[in-house]
Amino acid sequence: MNTVLTQESARYNTLIRKMKDDISNFKDANRGRIVMNEDLELMGNSILNNEVPSNWAEETGVGFMSIKTLSAWIVDLKLRVEFLKEWEENGTPICFWMSGFFFPQAFLTGIKQN
Repeated sequence: MNTVLTQESARYNTLIRKMKDDISNFKDANRGRIVMNEDLELMGNSILNNEVPSNWAEETGVGFMSIKTLSAWIVDLKLRVEFLKEWEENGTPICFWMSGFFFPQAFLTGIKQN
């Protein structure tokens, strides 16, 4: 189960780092410090339209599967990270949020092996 927690945490950390870098680059591009490229422009348009930017989406292998709007997706991301943080700090929970996993099959395999 520790392997599942470690793998899930790594995936969420990768996503959060990607989001942080992209937002920082978008701010710099808006201030004229770097060149606004097509990816940054598309990301900005997606954010303005309350859509999850494609570079954070599940199709790119960085994000998790969802059809929610950006605002709901951010709330969902926060809840998922809190779930993993609570698991790490307080030990294995008695109840698991299956849809909160990036890769629920790994969790099910871990449960079966235990």
